[in-house]
Amino acid sequence: MSTEFIFRIIGMIIMGILGWIFGGFASRIEPFIPEQILLYEMVFGLVGALAGLVLTPYLTTRPARAIRNKLGRLSAETLFAGLTGLIVGLLTAALLAFPFSQLPAPFGQILPFIGVVIFAYLGVSLFVMRQGDLMGLMSSLSGRGGESGSSSSWTNLNRTILLDTSVIIDGRVADIAKTGFLPGTLLIPRFVLNELQYIADSPDGLRRQRGRRGMEVLAELQKLPNVLVRISDINAEGVREVDDKLVVLARQLKCPILTNDYNLNRVAELQGVTILNINELANAVKSVVLPAERMTINIFQEGKEHGQGVGYMDDGTMVVVENGHDYIGEYKEVVVTKVLQTAAGRMIFARVEDENGKKKK
Repeated sequence: MSTEFIFRIIGMIIMGILGWIFGGFASRIEPFIPEQILLYEMVFGLVGALAGLVLTPYLTTRPARAIRNKLGRLSAETLFAGLTGLIVGLLTAALLAFPFSQLPAPFGQILPFIGVVIFAYLGVSLFVMRQGDLMGLMSSLSGRGGESGSSSSWTNLNRTILLDTSVIIDGRVADIAKTGFLPGTLLIPRFVLNELQYIADSPDGLRRQRGRRGMEVLAELQKLPNVLVRISDINAEGVREVDDKLVVLARQLKCPILTNDYNLNRVAELQGVTILNINELANAVKSVVLPAERMTINIFQEGKEHGQGVGYMDDGTMVVVENGHDYIGEYKEVVVTKVLQTAAGRMIFARVEDENGKKKK
């Protein structure tokens, strides 16, 4: 039995009793006909019961649910700043209430109440607008601001990061989290978890394996001592697609999205949402090489073109050795000839030098 149904029944009973009582009063209005008292009471009682059954959720449970959903979308920083501003505003109004009450009527009765409303509103709005500065000040006073006393330290340590399904399935997020490069709370909405479970239950073997890997990554993240993982029921009303819901939530919570989905990356950037792309991070931390630089590499397979060999650096960067076909299975010193940055990552072209130090053709 749902809470809304219980409130409907209670509202129906209360409104029915009130309607019955009102019907008794209405029946005594001139011309008074004693025989119609019961009829008035029954009619107004039934109308009141029907009104209570229909209208009670709109006055009780649904406004409460809307307020709860609204508060659930707010970040912890915003809630704390708003509560602090409310307290400061009420204290200011209390200090001014006595001087206002000494004014002649009707100002002495009206101004204290108006002062409470105005100062409470100003306190909440001002502290929410300046929440970043407020958290930075608290961080520096508590010694967590570091030597520089950066005002963004609180934000960096307590920010929320939304995770999408693709980055969970990818698995590298667990390795990054272990290193401590993801400060803050990793927030996983319930609809992302539902999509992951749907993939894990897919009849397709490959999709099912990917979904189960995502479940294992989540379990690993929750066991990490330096990472806070939170699964929340927050949702974006009026949006059906998972990617669209993530973008809407990111805008509401003012937090970034951690992903490796190119389409989500582009859509979010167009709407002003910050994106943390794991693929971009992987490309950024790869070794930097320049043309004419020498390196030793294991050439272990053929390339697409005639005479080419392919090897990989320790960070996974592909190296295409233009004359490396004859050296497959060997470690050879090569000279970098060209470096290309593609959408898939960085690709390096090199050549093997002969014993005289000349590039072998």
